[in-house]
Formats: sequence, C-alpha cells, structure tokens
Amino acid sequence: MLFPRKIKRVLDVEDVERKHTQEPKERLEKGDFLAMLISAFLVFTPVILGMILVLYGLYWLFTH
Repeated sequence: MLFPRKIKRVLDVEDVERKHTQEPKERLEKGDFLAMLISAFLVFTPVILGMILVLYGLYWLFTH
C-alpha cells in the first residue's frame, strides 16, 4: 500500500478527537471579542450588500 502511515493518520479519527479533548482551551484576552466582531462585520457586510444588490437587480429586471 502506498503511504500507509499517512492513510492511518487520516483515518484514525478517534485518536485525533482524543488529542483535541485533552488540550487546554485558550482564554480570550480583553479585546479579542471586539476584534472578532469587527472582523466579522468587515467580512460579512460586503457579502450581504452584494446579495441585496443582486436581489434588487433581479427585482428591477422583472418589474421593468
């Protein structure tokens, strides 16, 4: 078989889940939540505006 260790590593889901449950979770710092909100706003606002523009364009196309 080609690359047996890599295949075993990919298919061994239980081992990966066990490793992730044992790792300690990192605490958020003081400004992390605000930074996440700002970045989410910057990411999702253009997408939402684009969707609104497409819907308005379709509305305009079918009504005129």
